[in-house]
Parts: sequence; C-alpha cells; structure tokens
Amino acid sequence: MQEDILIKISNKIKESRKVKKITVQQLADQSNVSKGLISQIENNRTVPSLPVLMNIIGALHLDLKDFFKDISPGGEKKKVFVIRAKDYQPFQKETSRGFNYKRIFTHSLSGGPVDIILLTLKSGASRNKVVHTDAYEYKYVITGTVAYLIDGQEYILEEGDSLFFDGRLGHKPSNIGESDAQLLVIYYFSTPRD
Repeated sequence: MQEDILIKISNKIKESRKVKKITVQQLADQSNVSKGLISQIENNRTVPSLPVLMNIIGALHLDLKDFFKDISPGGEKKKVFVIRAKDYQPFQKETSRGFNYKRIFTHSLSGGPVDIILLTLKSGASRNKVVHTDAYEYKYVITGTVAYLIDGQEYILEEGDSLFFDGRLGHKPSNIGESDAQLLVIYYFSTPRD
C-alpha cells in the first residue's frame, strides 16, 4: 500500500472520530481492537487489516463509498499537482478553540509522506498544553503575528517569517496579534528515530 494512501486513511479515521467526538478508547472498544492499535493507525504507524478497517468504519457509522471517495492508488505517478482553493479540505485536528485547519495536499515523497496544511489562528487562539508530533514541521506566516513555544524557548514570528523544527520537541503556538493569523504548515513524516 502506498504511503500517501495510508496517510489519507489514517487522517480520515482520526478526523471522523474527532468530528463525532469519540475518544480513541471508545473507538477501540466499538471496533473490538486495542486503543494502541487505533493510535498507531491514526498516526500512520501501521496499516489496518481489511476486517479491522471495516470494523472501524462501521464503528464510526461511515458510508463505505464516502470513506473511500478521495482515496485512490493513483496509478501513474504524477509530476505536477494543481490544487484549487475550493478543494482545500477543512478538518479538526485538536480541541483548542480558534484553530481552523484546511488540508491542502498529502503526498508521499522519497523518505516519507508530506502533509501540507493551511492553518488560521483566530485572534487570541492558543493551545492549552504543549504537544508533540511525529514529524518535522515547517511554518510560514502568511499574515499575523504568532508566538511559538518550542522546547521551553519562545520564538516570535511575523508576516513572511518561517520556522522549521523537529515536532517531537514539545511545542505550542499562540496568536499574539490583534487579528487572525494565517500559516502555511508542512509536516514531513520521516523514518522514526531510535
């Protein structure tokens, strides 16, 4: 299975679960699998077997046709992709208020999958706690002023500034400007470190 398909399946499961306000444990219980397996699937760490995938889709009360409509093997490798603004896919990544994500593009590159996101931080938006991701992260501030707390150090970014860091470091963004901030975010999922 191609890595970009795995990411699309993982993202769709995670986003559907969050939209339905189901915890990882609840989904695991309803799917008859372990909480750890659901977590691994959602974080692109394992490929679910077909019976497990069907159980998860059933537990989320999703239509099979709708679940798979945007997921395809792609066949021939494309070299140029045009993604129209109307096709950006809104999704919920976290429960923090004021964070509006739109997935622009997901694709697998040599070495690991890449996920490109457009993030709007409402004025005053801030996470309640520090988070960790299993990806290298690139942030480009399109508009606004954002503070990033990374591994205990704060970095202030303004329009046109960018930031690249290992998401395994604890991090927490905050919109410290008077207006909404918009960021281009790129997650690069590389081979796990020892």
